[in-house]
Amino acid sequence: MPKVRSLLFYVLVVGTCLAAMWTIIAHGPSAGLPDAGTHGLWQQFKDTYHENLTHPLAILLLQIITIIITARALGFICSRIGLPVVIGEIAAGILLGPSFLASQFPAYSGFLFPVASMPNLQFLSQIGLILFMFVIGMELDLQVMKDRLKDALVVSHVGIVIPFTFGVALAYAMHERFMPAHTGFLGFALFLGISMSIAAFPVLARIVQERGWQRTSFGSTVITFAAADDVTAWCLLAIVIAVVKAGTFASSIWTVLMTAAFLFLMFRVVRPFLQRLGDAYADRDSLSKPIVAVYIVLLLLSAYTTEVIGIHALYGAFVAGVIMPNNLRFRTLFIDKIEDLAVVLLLPLFFVFTGLRTEIGLLNDVGLWKWCAVIVAVATIGKFSGSAIAARFVGLSMRESLMTGALMNTRGLMELVVLNIGYDLGVIGPEIFAMMVIMALVTTLMTGPALTLIERLMPLPRKNDAQARAREARTFRVLVPFGDPLRGRNMVRLANALVNRNTNARITALHLVPSGDLNQYNQEERERESFRPIRKDARNHEIRLDTLFQASSDLPRDVAATANNGTYDMAIIGVGRGIYQGTLLGRIVGITSRFIDPERLLGSITGKEKLFGEEVFDDRVRQLLREIRIPLGIYVEKDPQPPDHVVIPFFSLTDSFLMTYVQKLLVNHGSHITLIDMVGVFDQSPELLQTVQAMETTAPGKLVLMRSIATDDRLPELEGADLMLIGIEAWTKAVEEGRSWLQTSPSVLIMRP
Repeated sequence: MPKVRSLLFYVLVVGTCLAAMWTIIAHGPSAGLPDAGTHGLWQQFKDTYHENLTHPLAILLLQIITIIITARALGFICSRIGLPVVIGEIAAGILLGPSFLASQFPAYSGFLFPVASMPNLQFLSQIGLILFMFVIGMELDLQVMKDRLKDALVVSHVGIVIPFTFGVALAYAMHERFMPAHTGFLGFALFLGISMSIAAFPVLARIVQERGWQRTSFGSTVITFAAADDVTAWCLLAIVIAVVKAGTFASSIWTVLMTAAFLFLMFRVVRPFLQRLGDAYADRDSLSKPIVAVYIVLLLLSAYTTEVIGIHALYGAFVAGVIMPNNLRFRTLFIDKIEDLAVVLLLPLFFVFTGLRTEIGLLNDVGLWKWCAVIVAVATIGKFSGSAIAARFVGLSMRESLMTGALMNTRGLMELVVLNIGYDLGVIGPEIFAMMVIMALVTTLMTGPALTLIERLMPLPRKNDAQARAREARTFRVLVPFGDPLRGRNMVRLANALVNRNTNARITALHLVPSGDLNQYNQEERERESFRPIRKDARNHEIRLDTLFQASSDLPRDVAATANNGTYDMAIIGVGRGIYQGTLLGRIVGITSRFIDPERLLGSITGKEKLFGEEVFDDRVRQLLREIRIPLGIYVEKDPQPPDHVVIPFFSLTDSFLMTYVQKLLVNHGSHITLIDMVGVFDQSPELLQTVQAMETTAPGKLVLMRSIATDDRLPELEGADLMLIGIEAWTKAVEEGRSWLQTSPSVLIMRP
């Protein structure tokens, strides 16, 4: 009754108001609607929506949507095949530009990227760059350079001056054909020099994280070198811009002096103030909007100042990031607030804007492609050799020196920034611009393969300690990869039940994080938070635990690589309930949902799986099953309890390998174990029955062998059990047969030999 009254009230009020408005309009000065006729109304409709579709805001929003989707899709593809994400994002820009879209689909390109919309796209991309350079500045930790400051300066400066010299020499060889009109040779040479010598600190740091080197001496050393290289290169770029704008070194002195005064003010006056402010507001609750506004205004003022001085707004944004408070928690919080906006929303606009400027079609003869190859060769040889020689000189091994050269040769986004500045200043023309973009792609692309080749040709010397190898052989090691820390804790407990009385056993908890989610400021905190409940539980239960934390661009692949390449005897992986909504396993573990899991929906759209397919595991678990070569346990968590009472059904002789884990649970945890003979397995194998009898003698009262009285709906032996241990073939068979008792089972450990 109350619902009916509400509906009547709604209809009465709305209807009365509409009638009153219509009456007033009908008796107004221009009563009635114009009679345009059927054709006129249709034309009016088309004109209206054509105007809406071509409105500058509508075009800009459509551009942003297209750019983000394309950049993220190609970035995802690159990450899946082991390439830096920035490669895919740069490629997205080229695909959406004249090199592909405009040449293959000119009408659509003209609609999506009309000439009149370019200024809007450029300004938004510059805002994204300003925020990104601010984040890059914050991710630079100047403190890390103190311990090896002299070595860092040697490697960074030598690694810059050698390729810079190569670039100037290359400019001399190319200036007659490629130097733009009304451009002096000085500016052309300086910009080719800085383009040859730049390195991409963000990409380099991500590669170090993904390869797990951040905790090694080499990893911290090369990060120090890269940080010094980044600071030096950006200071040098500011001088180059000042000289180019002034025309000569002498006329640029005022710009250089003003830049020096700006740096003095920022580091000596503003930085101490920000440090005190950061110490006072270093937690998430106190970092309120007014405090954030102070830092944003400072960022914009810094960028504005350097733009007015004449050394580009990006330099001011970079300096503003560098002088941010050194407080670890503060920088982590602030980076998290800004990075997603800059990297996900605005930065792809810069890649596409660069792609719209890149006309690979201009390289329309063999001679131009030869010059492009020369540019790539000069850039690679100069940066690689300069950095490697300097690293060798300061004491790094030959292997580490070559790897330093390969890492420093990574250019990525930083190269595009320099190129766009040079293009805006008119120092480089469209042909050189296209060649240099290709060079940025090639040098970034070759970093991973170059590192892999160096590792293979110059492997680390193996320890020739016979006693150490013997100890390693006697040690039983379990790998436990996890995502959620609480579920990781429960899996570590289960692993410990298998090994806790074995003094030679150790458990390694592995947590991988997508490389895009990490930077040098949030890495330690992420690691600490990820392992906090596991380490606390390990201390309380005296679990012999090792931890392994690293960045990854492909989580399943890297989990499998860790399991296969380490000295592990088994691995235990978990399945989360959320990812199984709508799947067969989801129904088995008691998950109900009215919604289809988006991941499965995407899989159905891309043809990877049927939308309503009866798959037991999801793609990630199936990939791990295929790729992990050591014994593997799949833990399906329901109500996690210590495995004091374990039920183990035997469906065939192939399940006899489970007796190994029966013994481990008996000896190391003292579990009460119920073996359920589902089909007369023990009657078929006297040896298996003798094994059970021997275990009963060793652990009297702990092991029971029962004949199954199961039905499709019920398995009485499961009542009161803490864990069901089952072979993967038996599990798959039970699932395919639709055994309803699986839904009432306790937590399950599915074992694959």
